[in-house]
Amino acid sequence: MACLLETPIRMSVLSEVTASSRHYVDRLFDPDPQKVLQGVIDMKNAVIGNNKQKANLIVLGAVPRLLYLLQQETSSTELKTECAVVLGSLAMGTENNVKSLLDCHIIPALLQGLLSPDLKFIEACLRCLRTIFTSPVTPEELLYTDATVIPHLMALLSRSRYTQEYICQIFSHCCKGPDHQTVLFNHGAVQNIAHLLTSVSYKVRMQALKCFSVLAFENPQVSMTLVNVLVDGELLPQIFVKMLQRDKPIEMQLTSAKCLTYMCRAGAIRTDDNCIVLKTLPCLVRMCSKERLLEERVEGAETLAYLIEPDVELQRIASITDHLIAMLADYFKYPSSVSAITDIKRLDHDLKHAHELRQAAFKLYASLGANDEDIRKKIIETENMMDRIVTGLSESSVKVRLAAVRCLHSLSRSVQQLRTSFQDHAVWKPLMKPILESGAVELLCGLTQSENPALRVNGIWALMNMAFQAEQKIKADILRSLSTEQLFRLLSDSDLNVLMKTLGLLRNLLSTRPHIDKIMSTHGKQIMQAVTLILEGEHNIEVKEQTLCILANIADGTTAKELIMTNDDILQKIKYYMGHSHVKLQLAAMFCISNLIWNDEEGSQERQDKLRDMGIVDILHKLSQSPDSNLCDKAKMALQQYLA
Repeated sequence: MACLLETPIRMSVLSEVTASSRHYVDRLFDPDPQKVLQGVIDMKNAVIGNNKQKANLIVLGAVPRLLYLLQQETSSTELKTECAVVLGSLAMGTENNVKSLLDCHIIPALLQGLLSPDLKFIEACLRCLRTIFTSPVTPEELLYTDATVIPHLMALLSRSRYTQEYICQIFSHCCKGPDHQTVLFNHGAVQNIAHLLTSVSYKVRMQALKCFSVLAFENPQVSMTLVNVLVDGELLPQIFVKMLQRDKPIEMQLTSAKCLTYMCRAGAIRTDDNCIVLKTLPCLVRMCSKERLLEERVEGAETLAYLIEPDVELQRIASITDHLIAMLADYFKYPSSVSAITDIKRLDHDLKHAHELRQAAFKLYASLGANDEDIRKKIIETENMMDRIVTGLSESSVKVRLAAVRCLHSLSRSVQQLRTSFQDHAVWKPLMKPILESGAVELLCGLTQSENPALRVNGIWALMNMAFQAEQKIKADILRSLSTEQLFRLLSDSDLNVLMKTLGLLRNLLSTRPHIDKIMSTHGKQIMQAVTLILEGEHNIEVKEQTLCILANIADGTTAKELIMTNDDILQKIKYYMGHSHVKLQLAAMFCISNLIWNDEEGSQERQDKLRDMGIVDILHKLSQSPDSNLCDKAKMALQQYLA
């Protein structure tokens, strides 16, 4: 019985909550247009800053009625405008409010409103659209569904400073990826927005600047165009440089630095250009100082990481600018218990977002240490650096974990550092543990199937590193998650980097005898097929060398070597490469032979005899006279096996 009582109780609570709001909705249905208008104005005043009231009015069905009035031809322009204002106010509440508005198809209604001749009504519709499109629950695609919308918005840019501010804000929020960039670019976004950078309104200048940053990101076409655009006789890059000077608001400095960074990364500005070296880079380093707000420090560090990532000279300059490496160490200590923040709201916000600082620091350390040995050494010697990486690898935030892996990946490129600091820290075990526990193996294997070659390369590269000197269980996990089908697909990938990293992975999987024998006993046939295909294909020296090194590893197995000895086709290929014109390939083929004829191993006599019959000993005698000392020594060593 108790269950039956619950519904009426809920209803009575709901009716109490909504009774006070019902009269606002009832007035929207009054036959007198003047009373409807007054009702909408009163509703507007009632909902300002009152989320509870907004939710009540939505529950009571105010939205469909407001949208009806907004679209009615008989409604006065004043009524339509007030309806748009109330809808905009409702959209400023919670994400659920925005979802309710979207469910009522508010966007097509507001876009229709933009066709009105009345500027005040247009501005109210745009303000509401701005609020809806900047909400994370609104799909950006809704802006692009109707092909007439973007050109109409471009035309409205000239109407007023409000249309300029709202439309630029809508564009910068809804431009996600190359397809959107192309649509906006083809409809004249660059020409229509460029002159707004000199507007008297700060808000318009700022929104125009944000538009350019999202248009230029990873887009060579837009970036190459921007470099040559003139505004009042000045080139755009010069305007951006003026906007990142110290006397400008921080938001403007950061966004201008982003524009120049993206244009540089897209190849439109050289990395040694003064506007990058003397202006953009120092500005971004300034953003990393502890005087800046948390979000400014995060954005500054992440943008700087992106700017310097491919360029060793910028990495060197950044590493000695304003003690950046030491400055980043503060990212891990914030906010501390003795924080100077007196604003409780700000402290609460920063505690919730402190992980973003750690993520940004790891990313920037990864970029700084990508190429230069001395910089890596400085980073590794930064206080508690290794402990921070290990802690980062087990954080609850996936983004922090991935940034910590990236940082470790970057620092571990240095073999010399790897042998000292990392082994002291036993960093590999904790690294493998979070990687395996966080499901990263599956994640990385998934990346290898991406259509984006860079993602495929990074996925396979990380797997290659994980398989290096790994225990059998990890290798088995990788093989199982990747699947042999996918492994062989990657071995025929059209991207050379993917192929090289896949060969590297296979080489790392086939190391240490028990592992070689185990893997070859289950996957031997397919691996030998893949090796044959690559050695027969049109591949460069490096690819063939790696493939021969894989064969040399197989030849080092106890039972695995029989897969080579019983495959005459492969033996003939090894023989062919021993006589190749390229020393690297001769050496790699020689490793295969040495591993097959090694004396101390069972069956070595039979293998030696078979290879002698093939003419291998004659080739060894020839190679023992080689002008290349390395090749000559290896041939003599192999001949000794026959004499022993």
